[in-house]
Amino acid sequence: MAAIDCGTNSIRLLIADIENEKLTDVVRTMVIVRLGENVDKTGEFSKAALTRTFVAIDTYAELIAQHKPELVRFVATSASRDVSNRGEFVAGIKARLGIEPDIISGDEEAELSFLGATADLLNFAQAPTAPYLVIDIGGGSTEFVLGTSKPTAAISTNVGCVRMTERHLVSDPPTIEQIAAATADIDAAIDQAYLAVPIAEAKSLIGLAGSVTTVAALALGLTEYDSEAIHGSCISTKEVHRVTSELLTMTRAQRATLGPMHEGRIDVIGSGALVLDRIMARTGLLQVVVSERDILDGIARALVSNPS
Repeated sequence: MAAIDCGTNSIRLLIADIENEKLTDVVRTMVIVRLGENVDKTGEFSKAALTRTFVAIDTYAELIAQHKPELVRFVATSASRDVSNRGEFVAGIKARLGIEPDIISGDEEAELSFLGATADLLNFAQAPTAPYLVIDIGGGSTEFVLGTSKPTAAISTNVGCVRMTERHLVSDPPTIEQIAAATADIDAAIDQAYLAVPIAEAKSLIGLAGSVTTVAALALGLTEYDSEAIHGSCISTKEVHRVTSELLTMTRAQRATLGPMHEGRIDVIGSGALVLDRIMARTGLLQVVVSERDILDGIARALVSNPS
């Protein structure tokens, strides 16, 4: 099957085989297209952002044609829910892939993230204890999902690394006042999450997506991004706070020199790290278990169990 996850910052493709619930990657790739650039301000996709996204989709269409998967699903998340020119986006995807994108709700996004994140937990060197609080920090939204074998409560909140950067962290480096404003927004979203999800029941925190994995890479002292080293790692609250504080005081040029840093995350990693830092501070959970398996894997698994 082929699964595409189109978020606010990146668009990712997974072509995989699943046998006896084991998922084997055939192709796993990502392009940071910043589809949600300025959506928080304008309420629509820019022409440049659509062009970048469609170029990436053209490449993905070639890979899909090459591997001939039996099932294909294209899922679009936060930014695509918020825009006025969604029709142009939908038409462009359909023209290139022959299928319409599924612009899913925040609730479904949370469920798919949980499914993808928890399928591989038994393979971790230090398996987390249930119930799990899964957090998926994206470009436009952050999902909070509580559950064990399946989600029992979830919410999607409108804080993410792109949205918080564009709204608040606009200086290089950001000012104390800008960081305080972003923190207030993030804390308000966490308050909202506490009203919808019994977060206090969580025994473990599992973190997903590029902001979390990049913070983990920096906390581990990696000189380059290493998925195998990052997947299943446990990063303490203290280390997350240290890395976040360092990122927020760096200039863009300084962040660009960090070995594990993808060029498409240089601008937004400070706010993504801040979201993680505030969640850990507010929940009181002492470490985050980092997963490289996320909504993309959840899309693939759900596609097999419910191909219609």
